[in-house]
Amino acid sequence: GSLVAAVLAHSGRLDKEHLGARVGRLSRRGEVCTMINKKYSEFLPSMQSAEDLVAQVEGLSNNIDLLKAGIENEVQRDLNVAVAEFTELKQQLERDTLVLSVLKKLQEFDTTIKECNSALQEKQYVAAAQQLEKARSSLRSLESRRGFELKILKALGTELTVQTQNLIYHLGEEWQKLIVWKLPPSKGSSSLEAVVLSELHLYLVPPQDEDTAVPPVAAVLQALAVLGELHSKLKDFGHLLLQYILKPLISHPPLEPVPEEQPDVFILRFRSQELALDESSPMEVFEKIRLVFEVLHKHLLNVPLEQPGEGRVTLAELLGELIWEELSDCLIHNCLVNSIPTNSSKLEQYKEVIESTEEFEKALKKMQFLKEDTTALLKYACNVDSHFANKKCQDVIMAARNLMTSEIHNTVKITPDFSTALPELPDPGSGDHVKMPRGSSLVPRGTVSVGTESRLSPLTLCLPSCRISCSVQQLVELAYHTLLEATASTDLCCVQLFDCVRNIFQLFYEVVPTYHRENLQKLPQLAAIHHNNCMYIAHHLLTLGHQFRYHSTSVLSNGAATFVDLVPGFRRLGMECFLAQMRVQKGEILERLSSARNFSNMDDEENYCAANKAIKQVLHQLRRLGMVWQDVLPVNVYCKAMGALLNTALAEIVTRIAALEDISAEDADRLYSLCRIMVEEGPQVFTPLLEEDKNKKYQEEVPVYVQKWMTFKELMIILQANLQEIVDQWADGKGPLAEEFSAAEVKSLIRALFQNTERRAAALAKIK
Repeated sequence: GSLVAAVLAHSGRLDKEHLGARVGRLSRRGEVCTMINKKYSEFLPSMQSAEDLVAQVEGLSNNIDLLKAGIENEVQRDLNVAVAEFTELKQQLERDTLVLSVLKKLQEFDTTIKECNSALQEKQYVAAAQQLEKARSSLRSLESRRGFELKILKALGTELTVQTQNLIYHLGEEWQKLIVWKLPPSKGSSSLEAVVLSELHLYLVPPQDEDTAVPPVAAVLQALAVLGELHSKLKDFGHLLLQYILKPLISHPPLEPVPEEQPDVFILRFRSQELALDESSPMEVFEKIRLVFEVLHKHLLNVPLEQPGEGRVTLAELLGELIWEELSDCLIHNCLVNSIPTNSSKLEQYKEVIESTEEFEKALKKMQFLKEDTTALLKYACNVDSHFANKKCQDVIMAARNLMTSEIHNTVKITPDFSTALPELPDPGSGDHVKMPRGSSLVPRGTVSVGTESRLSPLTLCLPSCRISCSVQQLVELAYHTLLEATASTDLCCVQLFDCVRNIFQLFYEVVPTYHRENLQKLPQLAAIHHNNCMYIAHHLLTLGHQFRYHSTSVLSNGAATFVDLVPGFRRLGMECFLAQMRVQKGEILERLSSARNFSNMDDEENYCAANKAIKQVLHQLRRLGMVWQDVLPVNVYCKAMGALLNTALAEIVTRIAALEDISAEDADRLYSLCRIMVEEGPQVFTPLLEEDKNKKYQEEVPVYVQKWMTFKELMIILQANLQEIVDQWADGKGPLAEEFSAAEVKSLIRALFQNTERRAAALAKIK
């Protein structure tokens, strides 16, 4: 019962709450409806006004469409017509404007031509030239208009050319009146007699006896400048000035400029001095050239001009640009080059030349003939050390080449005590300045000390007695004096002179064998002299650099100044030449001996005569060589050379006789007689000295120089010996015969000399 009561009570509460909520919702809905009615009443008038506006807009839009249709149909057509008319009028205006401008230019051209003619008649050349330039400018303007061509332009161009050439002709006449050249009849001649007749006349003041005044030179020059013709006129004037005034003053020392001023003319002529040096000093030349430029500047070159594109310039500036390069080259090569000292001791005196060159350039710059940055002459003069070295080297090389191409056979005797004109060097520690005496010996005479006790002979390092070419002696002296000059020069000059000396010897190595090749091949004496020349040069090259090492600059004192590397080449050069001559002589000896018919069948008189003739020809050749080499070659070289040639002859004879298969008794006797001729007369070809009594020593020493001498004498013994004597000479291979011949050669000779018997067989058995 309580549960049911509780459920009912709860249900009653729920119904009340639901009813209350529903009443509340209905109340809120009423409020909303009231608000909506209020908003609607406010919105309705706005909507009506908007609808009115829409109606108005639609009306306006219809009006716009009507207007647009009217514009497109009527106004646009009228507008297109107006634009077309405007364009046509514009083009017509442009054409009229162009025609008007052309007419104005034509009028200007015509006016300027008339004014030019008027000014030309009054000799107002500057105004005439300016009018022509205006006319040329007008014509250029007309020609530059594209699409607008007139046939009259060609005629106007022709007229302008005619007027220009007419003015140029008148200006040329005025130029010739102002500047008059009186040249020698032979214009191409540059002799003193011809150039002294040259004169320059400047008519810069009007003559008083003429009514018409000559235009001032400035007007003529300015008119030429306006027309662009001044350059060609000045070029011609500068060419004549150089050829007939400036260059002759440089090349001919007797010439002297003589300016002369008269009331109406200035004259520049020459005067020749009777007593003049062969070469002018640079100071004298500069003074003459400066005088010419000063008078020309006073009367002509100081005229100011308005140069188109360059502004205001003077005539001196324009002339300087045209002729200075050629003038400076001429001054350098014909004046400054000749003034360069040939001796380093005169370099100090060259400062005067440098100062004079500087003053000369300053004077030309002051006259505006040169620009401020132009210093070609001064740079050359200041670089005197390099020019001195170049000139010295050139002179030395030319002198050396002349010596190398001179005759070789002109000789001088060189002995160990020979004194030649070589420079004497001071003590390295003395600090004395190097001087060059007229003549002194290269090596101090007397003994040479190599220690506290040891002494060497004074001839220890001397060249043996021989003959050398005078030219080679002078060549070596030239090398010494050049190196001595180098020790007193600057570092750069010292190195250059040292290289020059090396070039001398390298030139000798190349030139002499080529230039004298034919004579060295044909003439034995010249080959011997050339051999001595090379040995003489090599002898001096050994110590040449060392002698100057402590007297040269630091550049060369470090041991680089040496010529030792050239020594082997010179020795080889001399030996090869002499050995080539020796081969020629050996060939001639063998050729003569080839006519001896192998020394066989000497019992035949004809064969014997042929062999005897061959022997005598060989001896004659050796005697002739002994004479041409006498007192030329050093004694030891002479004896070795003659010994080698005689040995060639003896060896050939021994070989031919040893090769014979049958030698009769008569053949042996005749062969012996031929060999005896060689033995008796062979030593007599050894005559190295002019004194006959001194040659005996070398004739007795023939076995020393002739290798086959003892072999030849043993052959003579065999030819006259019997079998027993031959066996005794052999002495079981220990005798003198065994030293010269082999067993086979001895057996061959025995078989040829003796018949086949038991004694011969026994003798042959002992030869082993």
